[in-house]
Amino acid sequence: MQTQPLPGFRDFYPAEFAFRAHLFETWRRVCRRYGFEEFDGPPLEPLELYTAKSGEEIVGQLYNFEDKGGRSVSLRPELTPTVARMVAARAGGMKKPIRWFSIGQMFRYERQQRGRLREFFQLNCDLMGEPGPLGDAEVIALAIDLVRAFGLEADQVRVRLSDRRVLQALLRGAGLTAEQLPSAYAVIDKLERMKPEQVADIREDRDERFGPGVGARLLEVAALRGWPDVQAALAKVEGGAEAGAPFAEVLKALEAMGLAGFVDVDLTIVRGLAYYTGTVFELFDAGRSLRAIAGGGRYDELLKLLGGVDLPAVGFAIGDVVLGELLKERGLVPPAPAAIEVFVAGVTAEDQPHVLQLAHLLREAGLRVEYALRAENLGKQLKLADTRSARVAVVIGPDDRARGEVQLKDLAGKTQRAVALARVADDVKAMVADG
Repeated sequence: MQTQPLPGFRDFYPAEFAFRAHLFETWRRVCRRYGFEEFDGPPLEPLELYTAKSGEEIVGQLYNFEDKGGRSVSLRPELTPTVARMVAARAGGMKKPIRWFSIGQMFRYERQQRGRLREFFQLNCDLMGEPGPLGDAEVIALAIDLVRAFGLEADQVRVRLSDRRVLQALLRGAGLTAEQLPSAYAVIDKLERMKPEQVADIREDRDERFGPGVGARLLEVAALRGWPDVQAALAKVEGGAEAGAPFAEVLKALEAMGLAGFVDVDLTIVRGLAYYTGTVFELFDAGRSLRAIAGGGRYDELLKLLGGVDLPAVGFAIGDVVLGELLKERGLVPPAPAAIEVFVAGVTAEDQPHVLQLAHLLREAGLRVEYALRAENLGKQLKLADTRSARVAVVIGPDDRARGEVQLKDLAGKTQRAVALARVADDVKAMVADG
């Protein structure tokens, strides 16, 4: 029998599970600070929910099959279609804007590489029912604060921010037709991964998708960096100021929040998915050694397409794989917590009932407690306590019982003192709280 997980899948031993729990707990804490409510949906959905959003070509990237009822289904590769379906079912009775987040396991049948596996956990955050730029800024701020909560600052992570409306205005001003825009977006989205000769073909009018001189102007637009340069370019094209107004408001809001130092205006961020309608962003490590940590943007028409409810929306997703790699690189992985806080030991076999009574008392007080499950001498019991990294050992023997006491051993400080049985829970909790 094979002892390894399937390719692209992971086992989570206690230390790895503790790290995953740390990610999830931090995600939840920050999302709730922003007033987002947690939800979840099923891991198995109708296949058409994904093909309606992304086309039939996505099937090759899915774990899809026919179930025993003859239905075409798929393990979820993302959560947005589920969000759309759920919101559509109850949209009329929901107070707007809707602030939802979910942490779920996703599955994609893709070629695995660094930062990409076939199963992964993903945090999805969506703000629905608010069309204004403050909604965009709120979601971007949440993404930034999610990584800041792990100890990552502006010298370590960057938000690359753009806007489809801005890009469209500049490209139209550069002479591209509406029909050429999808091809232009595709070029800009892949520009950093293209070979020099491919870029040269575009610049020198050898790309059949664009007319004479258009390719060079397209690349000039893509090369714009920073809001002052983008704003100056917008001032030269028809409708540019209007197209850039929402983007300017997003930037002002992030500055007011004190988060502008994390943001780089970068028009090469397109987010290849066609459904984005406004602000788009991706979050990377500053050294760009890893894939995107998070990505998202405004998608005002997608909920209507998938769920039949006309609600503007903005959101993003952040996965555990790339973020986990970055935290490990930066030495920001906390030590796994000890399995227990307290070990209860008996001096003699006659002390066992009292050990059991004490262990249960301390567990009811909310402490993590272990004791030896077979008769062993005190030395072996205390050695097991050390192995488990217990903070405190509670030792009881015949003499202690006669006095109505126990011995509390501070396993870190190597000290010991007698405590009355009536006080043992309170004293042990205080010792654990002191670290």
